[in-house]
Amino acid sequence: MREPILYEHQPNGIGVITFNRPHSMNVLNSAAMRDFAELMNGLKWREDLRVLILTGAGDKAFCSGGDLVELRDKPSASEGLEMVTLMGDALLMLEQLPIPVIAAINGYALGGGSEIALACDMCVVDESARMGFVQIGMALTPGWGAGQRLARLVGVPKAMELLLSGQPLGVEHLLMLALANRKVETGQALPHALTWANEIAARPINVVRGIKSLLNATRTQTYEKALQERALFPALWEAREHIEAVEAFFARQTQKRG
Repeated sequence: MREPILYEHQPNGIGVITFNRPHSMNVLNSAAMRDFAELMNGLKWREDLRVLILTGAGDKAFCSGGDLVELRDKPSASEGLEMVTLMGDALLMLEQLPIPVIAAINGYALGGGSEIALACDMCVVDESARMGFVQIGMALTPGWGAGQRLARLVGVPKAMELLLSGQPLGVEHLLMLALANRKVETGQALPHALTWANEIAARPINVVRGIKSLLNATRTQTYEKALQERALFPALWEAREHIEAVEAFFARQTQKRG
């Protein structure tokens, strides 16, 4: 039987999660949600993880949210609470990982798929990508955290418009709203994300994690408290990587003058 969630850990510290149900547009059934949550719980402890990429199998979808074929048989409020708690907590763990997370979106990221994408730090979209906050079409609100994340990214008025319309957004619209960082040719989202991840992985891990930490503070702390990012600076200042970078800078200047 096909595993619904795949994880590959590369030697350079790049992890790749693949939503692996391409026959059904990579929708998440209960088993896939549990696997995803368990994976998130494990990854937060991996000190060898430098960058994480999320993508979808096939060329049609990143993830199309919950599996309505299965979930229609779970109509009670308690079952709904169980599902949103499981995935909401999993996406919070994803967001709080100490390393950069890149969504590589090929095709559709609808409903819960759009919520997963918003929990990532950066996003590469190919020309076929469509992100849709379509929950209103099922008479629902977002349940995995997209309401708060979307409002913080685009502001409350625009978030209100997007959630009430329920219409999928094309690539240019995603770029305009800063919901995507980079556009690539169809089928190239994952290759581009891997190239980007390799560039990040080559940076000093303590600095990369420091940048993630100080930006994460904007999500949970007041402005004044978040400004205490300066507490990260002294240890980086005396670290070997900084000292070597300074010496390399002066070596280049000397070479230019020579």
